[in-house]
Amino acid sequence: MRLDTLTWTAPEPAPLDLAVTAELRRLIDGKAKPPGALGRLEALAVQLGAIQGRPDPRADRAVVLLFAGDHGLTEDGVSSYPREITAAMVRLILDGRASVSALARAAGAEVRVIDVGVASDLAPHLALQIAKVRAGTRNAAREPAMSAEECARALSCGADVARAAVEAGAEVIAIGEMGIGNTAAASLLLHRLGPAPLDDCIGAGAGHDAEGLARKRRVLAAAAARSDAEEPFEVLRQFGGLEIAAMAGAALGAAAAQRPVVVDGFISTAAVLVAARLQPRVLDACIFAHASAERGHRIMLERLGAEPLLDLGLRLGEGTGAVLALPILKAAAAMVREVASLAEVLGPA
Repeated sequence: MRLDTLTWTAPEPAPLDLAVTAELRRLIDGKAKPPGALGRLEALAVQLGAIQGRPDPRADRAVVLLFAGDHGLTEDGVSSYPREITAAMVRLILDGRASVSALARAAGAEVRVIDVGVASDLAPHLALQIAKVRAGTRNAAREPAMSAEECARALSCGADVARAAVEAGAEVIAIGEMGIGNTAAASLLLHRLGPAPLDDCIGAGAGHDAEGLARKRRVLAAAAARSDAEEPFEVLRQFGGLEIAAMAGAALGAAAAQRPVVVDGFISTAAVLVAARLQPRVLDACIFAHASAERGHRIMLERLGAEPLLDLGLRLGEGTGAVLALPILKAAAAMVREVASLAEVLGPA
């Protein structure tokens, strides 16, 4: 389906397999437990199987696709950290010493970093894919963050990376990000695509004090006033980030390849908001990991009709919340495959 006649064709998410849904509900209701006794775990198992199109869902091979990019908005002080921290944190992730690295090891997940827009060059690494569209976005308070071509390239990059991960054997795709200033971009996306009042969308990000938060609000108000874009691709082009565009593409690519998409926090959910405005059916494949402490995330989840699995007060990003949810997916799949049926317990009539 052509969604923007001038720019980008979004992958079609695969429809849920309704026959598998019915079969899984029958199987789970017949397990050696009272019907519904495992609560949301049962619904999650059904969703996994329906996405994958199989009555024995799998979630053992999980890959975290962590997209990295810088933001021109940092020129105006929307973040309490300089943009150089993006590259520094990517290096820390590649060294295996970041928060997401430790949590991914504990969950048995692989982390891959995709540089779609870091403003400096990164040294080669086996877990790093260089797919740089440009060295950071432009300052969205003064001009469009991306050209149409750049935005389309970032979207396509994400879709291609997700498809490649599935072809390599990934059973679950988790999306995460690294990019100083990206809560500002996500706030603008929520404001325009939610929609929601701008002030309700703006939070402290990585740790603004009152003065920094006031400055962030002024800058984002100027950005919002600069463009009245409402169409999703154009909103993304005007206000988004390269890593946000790539995550949106990855969600669509994974959904088209019949793989569940585990969504991290505020910025990752903003990417899914874009993807859902392009292709609403992508939400069938999305599993929202947690409710972030970042202001605006609950609004975003409500707009998407999403119910997150966890609420731990997280506000880090990096895909950390998505990684913490992975053991729950593994447990849901294992429940279907490994729990005995009631008939086995009772024996022959």
